[in-house]
Amino acid sequence: MTYRKARLGWGTLAVCGVLLAGCTGGGDGDEAETKGGTGGGVTVASPDSRRESPPELQEADPARQPKTAAQARTLAGKLNAGTELFPTGEVQRAEPYESDPSRWAVLGDDCVWQREPLPDTVLSTLTRHFEVPEAGGKGLVRISTTVTVHRTPELAGWEQAAMLEEAVGCGEQVLSDGERLTGLISLASRWGEGNNLYSEDSLIEMGKCVSEEHGGPYEYWWSQATFGPVTAATSVCGGRGYDQRALMKLVEQALPRMLQRAQEELGRPVEGKSGSASPSAGAGTQEDK
Repeated sequence: MTYRKARLGWGTLAVCGVLLAGCTGGGDGDEAETKGGTGGGVTVASPDSRRESPPELQEADPARQPKTAAQARTLAGKLNAGTELFPTGEVQRAEPYESDPSRWAVLGDDCVWQREPLPDTVLSTLTRHFEVPEAGGKGLVRISTTVTVHRTPELAGWEQAAMLEEAVGCGEQVLSDGERLTGLISLASRWGEGNNLYSEDSLIEMGKCVSEEHGGPYEYWWSQATFGPVTAATSVCGGRGYDQRALMKLVEQALPRMLQRAQEELGRPVEGKSGSASPSAGAGTQEDK
């Protein structure tokens, strides 16, 4: 079976995580170029995830959702804002900076990733690539962020569902540039489960990344979450001297910022509900990654 996913990282991949609390967005262009979550013993907390009052629960408003590819491209650019998504100034643009928006990654039966044209179910996708250069005895860190706008929230949900199957069926995966992901495990958290009060569905994939060019194995982390027809993802492949905690400090705010922007662009309050609602309150289906 072949799965499509909006997980186009520095070549064909991206990395997954659970939404964090209390992140703010803003701006456009490069100044605004346009996780906490628990699962399986992994906890990622945002700087102000200890806030006493959870945010107001939002749902996607069908009237505000993109209907055309052009509208979806504009939205993806607003959400995937660039270096301002990250909490420190260490993260810089990489080259190439953006992937071909007309293609995305497909995982085949042989567990090898290939780039293929976007399917009719997707209006637009935008992946941007970043890095933390070698410095102070530490190696290069590679990061990517992806926003994909589907035609419907249901299709975005299917992207989530297939991701979990991928790690089960392909515990080791080969990227198109020959880089390998090994020891992959995946975790899922729907709205209200664990600390996930900020996304309809949140996913995490963890493992190792290794290649002839960059060495390794290094820590690998991929995170993806949904809001309405939007899936947003962040990936990171570490380098020499970086453990998982250090990597997460680099990327912990990117995903929730993209999702907050999605809520601002597409959301409306869910009447009579807040972030303290029960685990069954979340809406959202699952889709391919």
